[in-house]
Amino acid sequence: MKLELHAEWTKLRTLAGTCWALAAIAVLTVAFGAAAGAATTCASARCNHDAVKLALTGVQVSQAAVAVLAVLAITGEYGTGMIRATFTAMPRRSAVLAAKAAVLAGLTLVAAVVGVLGSVLAARLILPGRGFTPEHGYPLLSLADGPVLRAAAGSALYLTLIALLCLGVATAVRDSAAAVGVVLGLLYLFPILIRAISDPGWQRLLVRISPMNAGLAIQATTNLDLQPIGPWAGLGVLTAWAVAALACGGLLLRLRDA
Repeated sequence: MKLELHAEWTKLRTLAGTCWALAAIAVLTVAFGAAAGAATTCASARCNHDAVKLALTGVQVSQAAVAVLAVLAITGEYGTGMIRATFTAMPRRSAVLAAKAAVLAGLTLVAAVVGVLGSVLAARLILPGRGFTPEHGYPLLSLADGPVLRAAAGSALYLTLIALLCLGVATAVRDSAAAVGVVLGLLYLFPILIRAISDPGWQRLLVRISPMNAGLAIQATTNLDLQPIGPWAGLGVLTAWAVAALACGGLLLRLRDA
Protein backbone atom coordinates (compact mmCIF):
# COMPACT_ATOMS: atom_id res chain seq x y z
CA MET A 1 0.00 0.00 0.00
CA LYS A 2 2.94 2.32 0.63
CA LEU A 3 3.96 2.08 -3.03
CA GLU A 4 0.43 2.92 -4.19
CA LEU A 5 0.16 5.90 -1.84
CA HIS A 6 3.50 7.31 -2.99
CA ALA A 7 2.60 6.85 -6.64
CA GLU A 8 -0.83 8.44 -6.30
CA TRP A 9 0.57 11.34 -4.29
CA THR A 10 3.13 11.98 -7.01
CA LYS A 11 0.56 11.78 -9.80
CA LEU A 12 -2.03 14.01 -8.15
CA ARG A 13 0.59 16.53 -7.02
CA THR A 14 1.95 16.85 -10.55
CA LEU A 15 -1.44 16.75 -12.28
CA ALA A 16 -2.06 19.93 -14.25
CA GLY A 17 -4.64 21.99 -12.44
CA THR A 18 -4.42 20.36 -9.01
CA CYS A 19 -3.03 23.45 -7.29
CA TRP A 20 -5.54 25.68 -9.04
CA ALA A 21 -8.44 23.42 -8.06
CA LEU A 22 -7.33 23.29 -4.42
CA ALA A 23 -6.95 27.08 -4.36
CA ALA A 24 -10.39 27.42 -5.94
CA ILE A 25 -11.94 25.28 -3.21
CA ALA A 26 -10.63 27.58 -0.50
CA VAL A 27 -11.20 30.85 -2.36
CA LEU A 28 -14.73 30.05 -3.53
CA THR A 29 -15.74 28.90 -0.06
CA VAL A 30 -14.59 32.17 1.50
CA ALA A 31 -15.67 34.51 -1.31
CA PHE A 32 -19.24 33.29 -1.68
CA GLY A 33 -19.71 32.96 2.06
CA ALA A 34 -18.56 36.55 2.52
CA ALA A 35 -20.76 37.72 -0.36
CA ALA A 36 -23.80 35.99 1.12
CA GLY A 37 -23.15 37.62 4.48
CA ALA A 38 -22.65 41.05 2.94
CA ALA A 39 -25.90 40.73 0.99
CA THR A 40 -28.04 39.74 4.00
CA THR A 41 -29.42 42.11 6.62
CA CYS A 42 -30.79 41.30 10.05
CA ALA A 43 -32.90 44.31 10.99
CA SER A 44 -34.48 42.86 14.11
CA ALA A 45 -34.39 39.99 16.58
CA ARG A 46 -36.94 38.18 14.40
CA CYS A 47 -34.92 38.09 11.18
CA ASN A 48 -34.80 34.27 11.51
CA HIS A 49 -31.48 33.67 9.71
CA ASP A 50 -29.04 30.91 10.58
CA ALA A 51 -25.85 32.98 10.75
CA VAL A 52 -23.53 29.98 10.74
CA LYS A 53 -25.17 28.39 7.70
CA LEU A 54 -25.11 31.78 5.99
CA ALA A 55 -21.36 32.09 6.63
CA LEU A 56 -20.77 28.67 5.08
CA THR A 57 -22.85 29.28 1.94
CA GLY A 58 -19.70 29.13 -0.21
CA VAL A 59 -19.46 25.37 0.35
CA GLN A 60 -22.34 24.93 -2.11
CA VAL A 61 -20.24 26.63 -4.79
CA SER A 62 -16.79 25.23 -3.99
CA GLN A 63 -18.09 21.66 -4.23
CA ALA A 64 -18.04 22.15 -8.02
CA ALA A 65 -14.25 22.65 -7.84
CA VAL A 66 -14.02 19.57 -5.64
CA ALA A 67 -15.94 17.59 -8.26
CA VAL A 68 -13.63 18.69 -11.07
CA LEU A 69 -10.51 17.80 -9.06
CA ALA A 70 -11.88 14.38 -8.13
CA VAL A 71 -12.94 13.56 -11.66
CA LEU A 72 -9.59 14.55 -13.17
CA ALA A 73 -7.76 12.47 -10.57
CA ILE A 74 -8.89 9.29 -12.33
CA THR A 75 -10.21 10.19 -15.79
CA GLY A 76 -7.01 12.04 -16.67
CA GLU A 77 -5.20 8.71 -16.62
CA TYR A 78 -7.78 7.11 -18.87
CA GLY A 79 -7.54 10.02 -21.29
CA THR A 80 -3.77 9.70 -21.68
CA GLY A 81 -3.62 5.91 -21.46
CA MET A 82 -1.43 6.12 -18.36
CA ILE A 83 -3.87 3.89 -16.52
CA ARG A 84 -2.42 0.85 -18.30
CA ALA A 85 1.06 1.66 -17.00
CA THR A 86 -0.38 2.22 -13.54
CA PHE A 87 -2.02 -1.22 -13.43
CA THR A 88 1.07 -2.86 -14.90
CA ALA A 89 3.26 -1.43 -12.17
CA MET A 90 0.61 -1.85 -9.45
CA PRO A 91 -1.72 -4.72 -10.41
CA ARG A 92 -3.82 -4.52 -7.22
CA ARG A 93 -6.52 -2.26 -8.61
CA SER A 94 -8.45 -1.96 -5.36
CA ALA A 95 -5.29 -0.78 -3.61
CA VAL A 96 -4.71 1.80 -6.35
CA LEU A 97 -8.23 3.17 -5.95
CA ALA A 98 -7.91 3.19 -2.15
CA ALA A 99 -4.61 5.08 -2.38
CA LYS A 100 -6.08 7.54 -4.86
CA ALA A 101 -9.06 8.10 -2.53
CA ALA A 102 -6.81 8.63 0.50
CA VAL A 103 -4.59 11.19 -1.26
CA LEU A 104 -7.56 13.00 -2.78
CA ALA A 105 -9.40 13.09 0.55
CA GLY A 106 -6.35 14.43 2.37
CA LEU A 107 -5.74 17.26 -0.09
CA THR A 108 -9.42 18.17 -0.27
CA LEU A 109 -9.70 18.22 3.51
CA VAL A 110 -6.78 20.64 3.82
CA ALA A 111 -8.25 23.02 1.23
CA ALA A 112 -11.70 22.70 2.80
CA VAL A 113 -10.41 23.49 6.29
CA VAL A 114 -8.67 26.61 4.99
CA GLY A 115 -11.83 27.72 3.20
CA VAL A 116 -14.14 27.02 6.14
CA LEU A 117 -11.90 28.80 8.64
CA GLY A 118 -11.66 31.76 6.29
CA SER A 119 -15.45 31.81 5.95
CA VAL A 120 -15.98 31.84 9.71
CA LEU A 121 -13.44 34.64 10.10
CA ALA A 122 -15.03 36.65 7.28
CA ALA A 123 -18.48 36.21 8.81
CA ARG A 124 -17.18 37.27 12.20
CA LEU A 125 -16.00 40.52 10.62
CA ILE A 126 -18.90 41.15 8.22
CA LEU A 127 -22.09 39.97 9.93
CA PRO A 128 -22.12 42.39 12.90
CA GLY A 129 -22.23 45.25 10.42
CA ARG A 130 -25.25 43.67 8.76
CA GLY A 131 -27.28 43.55 11.97
CA PHE A 132 -26.19 40.15 13.27
CA THR A 133 -25.44 41.50 16.73
CA PRO A 134 -25.89 40.21 20.29
CA GLU A 135 -28.82 42.61 20.63
CA HIS A 136 -30.56 40.70 17.83
CA GLY A 137 -29.63 37.36 19.34
CA TYR A 138 -26.48 36.71 17.30
CA PRO A 139 -23.22 36.56 19.26
CA LEU A 140 -19.94 36.76 17.37
CA LEU A 141 -19.20 33.51 15.57
CA SER A 142 -16.62 31.48 17.45
CA LEU A 143 -15.30 27.96 17.03
CA ALA A 144 -15.44 27.69 20.81
CA ASP A 145 -19.22 27.49 20.39
CA GLY A 146 -20.24 23.84 19.94
CA PRO A 147 -22.77 24.27 17.11
CA VAL A 148 -20.39 26.56 15.19
CA LEU A 149 -17.55 24.06 15.53
CA ARG A 150 -19.81 21.21 14.46
CA ALA A 151 -21.02 23.12 11.39
CA ALA A 152 -17.48 24.18 10.43
CA ALA A 153 -15.91 20.76 10.89
CA GLY A 154 -18.88 19.11 9.22
CA SER A 155 -18.59 21.41 6.20
CA ALA A 156 -14.96 20.40 5.73
CA LEU A 157 -15.99 16.74 6.00
CA TYR A 158 -18.83 17.40 3.56
CA LEU A 159 -16.44 18.62 0.86
CA THR A 160 -14.15 15.65 1.51
CA LEU A 161 -17.04 13.20 1.13
CA ILE A 162 -18.12 14.97 -2.06
CA ALA A 163 -14.60 14.35 -3.41
CA LEU A 164 -14.89 10.62 -2.63
CA LEU A 165 -18.38 10.43 -4.14
CA CYS A 166 -17.11 12.08 -7.32
CA LEU A 167 -14.07 9.81 -7.48
CA GLY A 168 -16.32 6.76 -7.29
CA VAL A 169 -18.59 8.06 -10.06
CA ALA A 170 -15.63 9.03 -12.26
CA THR A 171 -14.05 5.59 -11.77
CA ALA A 172 -17.25 3.97 -12.99
CA VAL A 173 -17.83 6.37 -15.91
CA ARG A 174 -14.16 6.93 -16.94
CA ASP A 175 -14.92 9.89 -19.22
CA SER A 176 -14.23 13.38 -17.81
CA ALA A 177 -17.15 15.25 -19.36
CA ALA A 178 -19.65 12.49 -18.65
CA ALA A 179 -18.42 12.08 -15.09
CA VAL A 180 -18.69 15.82 -14.34
CA GLY A 181 -22.19 15.81 -15.82
CA VAL A 182 -23.29 12.85 -13.72
CA VAL A 183 -21.80 14.29 -10.56
CA LEU A 184 -23.28 17.77 -10.96
CA GLY A 185 -26.62 16.24 -11.90
CA LEU A 186 -26.53 14.06 -8.80
CA LEU A 187 -25.76 17.06 -6.60
CA TYR A 188 -28.07 19.67 -8.10
CA LEU A 189 -30.98 17.63 -9.50
CA PHE A 190 -32.44 16.85 -6.07
CA PRO A 191 -32.68 20.54 -5.04
CA ILE A 192 -34.47 21.30 -8.33
CA LEU A 193 -36.93 18.47 -7.78
CA ILE A 194 -37.55 19.58 -4.20
CA ARG A 195 -38.52 23.05 -5.43
CA ALA A 196 -40.61 21.65 -8.29
CA ILE A 197 -42.67 19.27 -6.13
CA SER A 198 -45.36 20.80 -3.95
CA ASP A 199 -46.14 17.79 -1.77
CA PRO A 200 -44.46 18.27 1.66
CA GLY A 201 -44.07 14.54 2.20
CA TRP A 202 -42.16 14.04 -1.04
CA GLN A 203 -40.11 17.17 -0.38
CA ARG A 204 -39.09 15.83 3.01
CA LEU A 205 -38.17 12.45 1.54
CA LEU A 206 -36.07 13.97 -1.24
CA VAL A 207 -34.22 16.16 1.27
CA ARG A 208 -33.44 13.13 3.41
CA ILE A 209 -32.00 11.07 0.53
CA SER A 210 -30.31 13.86 -1.42
CA PRO A 211 -26.50 13.78 -1.08
CA MET A 212 -26.32 17.57 -1.16
CA ASN A 213 -29.37 18.55 0.89
CA ALA A 214 -28.88 15.85 3.51
CA GLY A 215 -25.14 16.45 3.72
CA LEU A 216 -25.52 20.20 4.16
CA ALA A 217 -27.82 19.62 7.14
CA ILE A 218 -24.56 19.50 9.11
CA GLN A 219 -24.44 23.31 8.81
CA ALA A 220 -27.77 23.95 10.54
CA THR A 221 -27.53 25.48 14.02
CA THR A 222 -31.07 26.80 14.56
CA ASN A 223 -34.52 25.17 14.60
CA LEU A 224 -32.99 21.70 14.42
CA ASP A 225 -36.27 20.12 15.48
CA LEU A 226 -37.91 21.48 12.32
CA GLN A 227 -35.25 20.12 9.93
CA PRO A 228 -36.16 17.08 7.75
CA ILE A 229 -32.99 15.34 8.92
CA GLY A 230 -30.50 15.87 11.73
CA PRO A 231 -26.98 17.23 11.14
CA TRP A 232 -25.00 14.05 11.69
CA ALA A 233 -27.67 11.82 10.17
CA GLY A 234 -27.55 14.00 7.05
CA LEU A 235 -23.78 13.66 6.83
CA GLY A 236 -24.30 9.92 7.26
CA VAL A 237 -26.50 9.90 4.15
CA LEU A 238 -23.75 11.56 2.15
CA THR A 239 -21.24 9.06 3.55
CA ALA A 240 -23.46 6.22 2.33
CA TRP A 241 -23.58 7.79 -1.15
CA ALA A 242 -19.77 8.12 -1.19
CA VAL A 243 -19.20 4.54 -0.01
CA ALA A 244 -21.68 3.19 -2.56
CA ALA A 245 -20.07 5.17 -5.39
CA LEU A 246 -16.57 3.99 -4.45
CA ALA A 247 -17.75 0.39 -4.09
CA CYS A 248 -19.43 0.48 -7.51
CA GLY A 249 -16.42 2.17 -9.11
CA GLY A 250 -14.03 -0.30 -7.48
CA LEU A 251 -16.06 -3.29 -8.67
CA LEU A 252 -16.17 -2.03 -12.26
CA LEU A 253 -12.45 -1.22 -12.06
CA ARG A 254 -11.71 -4.86 -11.26
CA LEU A 255 -14.10 -6.33 -13.83
CA ARG A 256 -13.25 -4.18 -16.87
CA ASP A 257 -10.11 -3.92 -18.94
CA ALA A 258 -8.00 -0.82 -18.44
